[in-house]
Amino acid sequence: MIKVAIIEDEIPARNKLKRFISELDEPVEVVAEIDTVETAVNVLENTTVDLIFSDIELLDGNAFEVYEQISITCPIIFTTAYDQFWMNAFESNGIEYLLKPFTQDRFKKAWDKYLLLKKSDSKENEVLVELQQILNNNKQEKNYKKRFTVNAHQGIYFLNTGDITFFEANEGIVFAVDIIGKKHLLHESTLKDIEALLSPSEFFRINRSELVQKQHIERIERYNKNTLAIRMKGQETHLITSQGSTSAFRKWIED
Repeated sequence: MIKVAIIEDEIPARNKLKRFISELDEPVEVVAEIDTVETAVNVLENTTVDLIFSDIELLDGNAFEVYEQISITCPIIFTTAYDQFWMNAFESNGIEYLLKPFTQDRFKKAWDKYLLLKKSDSKENEVLVELQQILNNNKQEKNYKKRFTVNAHQGIYFLNTGDITFFEANEGIVFAVDIIGKKHLLHESTLKDIEALLSPSEFFRINRSELVQKQHIERIERYNKNTLAIRMKGQETHLITSQGSTSAFRKWIED
């Protein structure tokens, strides 16, 4: 019996994974369903699993915070809507990186890769190199959004992506803030939707409600032990990274 843990904060995505798992030929037991960093640390410290399916953005932070706090020896298949974390994934026992929405066929290929590694550890490096090449090609081929449509009382106007310093989500409403500090109400439904449209080399989600553009960052200061304060162009106040995103942000800003 193969024992797996699912780390996923969205119920539909979790149910989809369980359905795909139930249709596998091999006997599999889902021993844990987890939706927060805190729960993941507590459960995985006391539970032995053969494989983890892990989302990255969770209810209370970033999943990589889990893997920094505890030692994980089993493989991890990451399931996420974002492609900027793939290098972090390989540094955290990742063997596959499934970009949402993924098909059952794509899931099955990831599963087969796990079975291959389970049978022969010598195949691991070959698999990871192949996956990195695929992800690099996908990033190069993707076309990112160059401007956003803004609906105003006077009519519709366009806001160039390059003129946006950061995006902000506030009570379910998303704003784009430009280089002079003006806020523009966007029709895109969530910050997650917008993030998927942008280049991960240029934009980074520093917390659950703010997404910054690298070229408009003017200054970075230490805020406390585990977070940073970011000064954006045209802004008097600082934006604060979450504890879960700070480590990944440091690596991103230096690229």
